[in-house]
Parts: sequence; C-alpha cells; structure tokens
Amino acid sequence: MAIKRSFASLFAVSLLALTSVVAVSCRKSQSVRPVAVVPGPPVYSDATQWYVADRNAPVDIFYIISTETGDYSLGAQPCHFADTYNDSIRALFYGEMKGVDDILCGNFNFYSPYYRQCTLQTFASDSLVDSRLPLALTDVRRAFAYYLAHLNQGRPFILAGFSQGAAAVVDLMERLDPADYSRMVAAYVIGWRVTDADLARSSYLRAAKDSADCGVTICYNSVRDNSCAIPVISRGNRMAINPVNWRTDATPARFVCPLSADTLTVALDTVSLLLHVGGYTRTDYILPLIGRAGNYHSLEIPLYQYSLRRNMALRAQRFLAAAGTPR
Repeated sequence: MAIKRSFASLFAVSLLALTSVVAVSCRKSQSVRPVAVVPGPPVYSDATQWYVADRNAPVDIFYIISTETGDYSLGAQPCHFADTYNDSIRALFYGEMKGVDDILCGNFNFYSPYYRQCTLQTFASDSLVDSRLPLALTDVRRAFAYYLAHLNQGRPFILAGFSQGAAAVVDLMERLDPADYSRMVAAYVIGWRVTDADLARSSYLRAAKDSADCGVTICYNSVRDNSCAIPVISRGNRMAINPVNWRTDATPARFVCPLSADTLTVALDTVSLLLHVGGYTRTDYILPLIGRAGNYHSLEIPLYQYSLRRNMALRAQRFLAAAGTPR
C-alpha cells in the first residue's frame, strides 16, 4: 500500500517551496539586509489558528508540525518566522497537519496549532537556533495551555512533533505539571534529540523501553550510516528506540517500505543512538542548507507510518485500561 497521497504530495510541494526560498535567500545574502521583522502572534482563541479533527474519541493527539517555512519578505523587510495569518504559509502548514492526521490519527481527536516557527535557514547554525527558536517555543506553550484549558476537556493525550515540532515537544515536557503529565499517554519526539540538559530539566522525559509503556518519550533519527547524521538535529541525543520492533538494543527489524517495494532493515546503533536503515533504493532527498545524502530526516513519519499508527493505538489502549493506576 502506498503512502496517502495527501501527505506525500503536499510534503513534496512544501520541500520544493523551501528549496526555492532558500535559493533566493542565498542569492541575496551578499547584500546588506534591512532589520528583520517579526509577524504578530497567533491568537489561539481564533479557530483559524488551529487544525482540529474532533472525532469524539477518548484520546487526543496534540501534534506540532515541522519546519515548513523558508526566509521571506514582509514588505521590504526580511522575516525569519512564519506568519500564521499568511495564506500561502498556512497552506504549507495545513498540508503537513492534514497529512499526518490522515496517517496517524486512527480513532483519535487531532489538534495542531499554527505557530511562528523559525525558518529553515535558522538551522544552519547553533547561534541562530538559540536566538530564534525561543519565539516558536513560546507560541507552542501558549497553544498547549489554550488546548488544555479549552479544547482537551480532561481527556488523555499524546504529544507528538516532528523536527522543529519535536523540539517543541521536548520543551513542553520540561514544563508539564503533575496533573497534566498524569494524562499524557506518551510523547513522540520524531527527528530531534533529547539531551542531557533536557533530562536534567524534566523528570518526565523517560525513555520508552518497549511498545506499550506509557508516560514515556519515543525518540529516533534515521540514517544510512553514522556519517549521514545532521548534527543540529541529533547531536547529543540520549534516548532512542527502534520504531519497528520497539527494542532499545541492536536487534534489527525488517519491514516493507510503504514508499516503495523495498524490504528494509532498520537497527539501532546503541552507541550513536541513530537508526541505521538498509535497503532503501529511492533517490535521497537532501534537505537544503543542512542536509546530507543518506540522512532520512524527511522520511521519519512516512517510513514508519503503519508502525507509528499501531503503536499510538496500543499505548492509548494500555493507558485507558490502566486508568487510575499510579505510574
């Protein structure tokens, strides 16, 4: 079975749009640039700042999207953050929100906020990440607070994010209070890292050990081999699990790639905590600016889509069955 077209095609369009914006930005980089402008904040009581699929289900997914934005101009001024009220940017966001909902949701309610994510160019250096990412994280914190107060209605929830969105999941985990954590089924930090510093800031960042434990964090990054790792994404990561066999040792797992007819082998390197993927024959997509051949960052959800969907359902089932039992 092929990946759902709504996600595959729209994600490809998003990547092409980012590539075009990056190329334009690089051509302009040698000229003097005016002071950058920051778009206004999203208002989360405004329904347009949410993608919501309410299925009257007992468990929610709160999903934070990956980087869909490249540097652009607002008037004559450059902008390094998404304008959540800009129709063209919103279309890119919606493509990922709808695509991931189609792939993962199953019998879940799905909530995903529009936020002023920082642009792809930000991830070209650690200093840019340090200076720009906090604004995006602040928006996600506000969105999550609104979700808990007005949308969640006390239901258990899964936290999930991809890439920049996964960084926001880690940030939220560091700020959960005990009552909210008690309703968290699991957190999926897909295509990002959990560092020693993160672990020191949160006792709730507990690495998943198998396919069904609850209140845990699932984290992984996929590469052909260790030389293909993207440092800004996976450097310093301290937890990982194989999302096919749900083991934390080096036991390999085989599965049929949903994007092709390839039979793939995926095994966790227990030293680097990277997933080594063998047998993938399609042409690699290399991310602009930060990408490396053999890094499968853009495939972290599509590649494991069926396993992730089943796993979320299993963890939710176990959580509901154990409701009221202390962890």
